[in-house]
Amino acid sequence: MKELGVGIIGSGWVAGSHIQAFEANPHTEVRAIVSREKARAAARAAELKLARCRPFDRLEEMLASPDIHIVSIATPHHLHVEQGAAAAQAGKHLMLEKPVALDLAGLRKLQAAVRAAKVKTVVCFVLRWNPLFETIKAMLKDDVVGSLLYAEVDYFHGLGPQYAQYEWNVKKEIGGSSLLTGGCHAVDGLRWFMGKRAVEVSAYSNFSPHNPLKYEYEPNSVTLVRFEDGTVGKTASSVECVMPYLFNILLLGEKGSVRNNQVFSKRWVGQNGWATIPTILPDSGDVSHHPFKAQVSHFVDCILSNRESHANLEDAALTHEICFASEISAREKRPVALPL
Repeated sequence: MKELGVGIIGSGWVAGSHIQAFEANPHTEVRAIVSREKARAAARAAELKLARCRPFDRLEEMLASPDIHIVSIATPHHLHVEQGAAAAQAGKHLMLEKPVALDLAGLRKLQAAVRAAKVKTVVCFVLRWNPLFETIKAMLKDDVVGSLLYAEVDYFHGLGPQYAQYEWNVKKEIGGSSLLTGGCHAVDGLRWFMGKRAVEVSAYSNFSPHNPLKYEYEPNSVTLVRFEDGTVGKTASSVECVMPYLFNILLLGEKGSVRNNQVFSKRWVGQNGWATIPTILPDSGDVSHHPFKAQVSHFVDCILSNRESHANLEDAALTHEICFASEISAREKRPVALPL
């Protein structure tokens, strides 16, 4: 029998990808699904042929199960803090969908619970395991483009009625903001590539003239970030754009530049145009396209070797603080210093 039992909170679209990733790992087995309706949890388990999976409609019952060691939270955004804190207090390791919290108070509550419980965490900034991300990180480590002086990482994803989460995603109390509901992937990418501490945020956000998708929060934003060494970055995010999904990356370094999967470097003597790297780009909003299996493999290894993930809650909190600061800056029309 696999040594680590997993409980999934949620039975929807994202939960399915979490389940498949844990089932594919040689050390983990999905043994429980929690849903508002027990029948729905049971149907999901049957659909995915989870022979030893028990359905629950009460979180506390699942958390009391001694054969559950990891809890994966794949529910709407506003539920993450309470569910995550409860799971941590029950001594369960946590895989948390983003955003982990919709405000600073919720974030601090979740951090306090995890610190007190001393459980391992990983937050689903899953693009850190995307092949293009891994390629860019390797090039930065090898000094192909030198020290970065400017970076752009943008998130353009029209989240309309074709998405199952649309009805609740447009609500302020659940979706949060353009950055929190999706653009946080770009904010995290900006931090991941820059590798520096953010110290100040300035931002603008707006509604489109007619707000056709009925967002309760500004679905478009531009966020400028100043880092501790004076370098700067930008994240644009739109969740009402009318275009195919686009995750844009532009990194300018002292020795060259990266533009998505294209590279130009002074180190490569004789180069007179962009070199294209054949790899997998983060060019889909479909969660089935995301590398959850690689993330789960990393997280399980962290648990078994008793080490922290580079994408743990403490690191993810820094990405969330930029998102919160962006909201404050846009609303109050002023720069916001970090940390909050």
